[in-house]
Amino acid sequence: MSNNILADLQPQAVFKYFEQICAIPHGSGNVKQISDYLCEFAKERNLWFKQDESYNVIIKKPASNSESKAAPVILQGHIDMVAVKTNDKVKDMEKDGLDLYIDDGYVKADRTTLGADDGIAVAYALAILDSKDVCHPPIEAVFTVDEEIGMGGAENIDLSVLKGKKLINIDSEEEGILTVGCAGGFGYNTEIPVTRENAEGEKISIRIHGLLGGHSGAEIHKQRGNGHKMMGRLLNHVSSETDIRLISIAGGTKNNVISSECKAEILVAKEDADKVKASVAELKATWDKEFLGKEPGLTVDVEEESVSGVAVMNAESTKRVITYFVICPNGVQCYDRELEGLVETSLNLGIVETTKDAVKLESLVRSSMESKKADMKEILDTCAQAVGANGKVQGGYPAWEYKVDSELRKVMVETFVEQYGKEPVVSTIHAGLECGLFLGKKPDLDCVSMGPDLLDIHSFNEKLDIASTQRTWEYLKGVLAKLK
Repeated sequence: MSNNILADLQPQAVFKYFEQICAIPHGSGNVKQISDYLCEFAKERNLWFKQDESYNVIIKKPASNSESKAAPVILQGHIDMVAVKTNDKVKDMEKDGLDLYIDDGYVKADRTTLGADDGIAVAYALAILDSKDVCHPPIEAVFTVDEEIGMGGAENIDLSVLKGKKLINIDSEEEGILTVGCAGGFGYNTEIPVTRENAEGEKISIRIHGLLGGHSGAEIHKQRGNGHKMMGRLLNHVSSETDIRLISIAGGTKNNVISSECKAEILVAKEDADKVKASVAELKATWDKEFLGKEPGLTVDVEEESVSGVAVMNAESTKRVITYFVICPNGVQCYDRELEGLVETSLNLGIVETTKDAVKLESLVRSSMESKKADMKEILDTCAQAVGANGKVQGGYPAWEYKVDSELRKVMVETFVEQYGKEPVVSTIHAGLECGLFLGKKPDLDCVSMGPDLLDIHSFNEKLDIASTQRTWEYLKGVLAKLK
């Protein structure tokens, strides 16, 4: 475990607390110890604090100037991290702290995630709460749990004790970008009932794989191939020329991941097998042209086997399943009209599985506009109804809509120009941030998200830029000084 590895780095207070945080295991779902650490921190400094049943923590500190009449400012970050390691790293991520080291201007952890997402937010906030010389308004520091596994902490936290209306979320990973909005979202589960019958013929297994895939929030605009939608197109193409019966279709790992693979099994007459394989090869060649080299690993494997007595979906069920794959929306649905070039609304068909009686699909809808989320639900409901399927919303979180008139954004832009001599990038993201949930509880909040440069988050290559951490600290202090 690291011990004073970061002691000589600047800003010293920030890296001191970051190293203390890294010494405490705090993967998502394993946050009691770090939550208790925050409470002890507050007790030692006679600061007001509250810890709830979920282990969220709120700590309050008066303004640096006792005569200040300024309104409180909320500093917010999450205390959980994605805790993963390489196969050869001997460490219990549930019990052990991280092994930190410094390499070429970055802080890293030996063969594990670093947890700078979002440990650096916690470190910045603690440095402010402990400071004697930083000029700031009253501070309300909000530390949430389990952001990485569904934002459960932000969903459950009681914000009624907060007086502040300006919230600085420190959960962005690129210095110089001020995030001022994010997508809301919901899962949508579709279940298509199927009827089976016994049949014999040639079983053809088709596997689409080698696609790039990716995160449906960060990479949906890159138009990467979705294995499920591609399989639907392939089956529809084959069935337009040949009588087929679907046996199964499956693929995907999470609803927020663009599926890089899908496998289907179909049954055809023995004399049609070569025709099917030719149709598959034809569509594979078409895809290679359409992707223009952007999916270099795309592979379509076909295997053939003579079978008898296999339970296949009947003609009607096969048609309904293929039809749903063809008509269900996927990918970018609309771009933002206020901030050009940014995705406003998207849908990702992430998981497909087949049971004896049904084909089940899980999609994730994202949009920065609540009305567009509602529209997507109606579209998905209609698609389900068109094929006699059952569709329902699973979970959900609100969008953080762009605020045209934001006093906090104005101050943060002005401060950035003063420090850096250039304008920051003001942007929204097509992934979820906790600000959306906070705004659902306190609609009058004025939120901006910021942070230093973090690279390769959620992986054992994660690293925190030391110089960027220093500049961002000075920037945060400058913003707070203007709000005092």
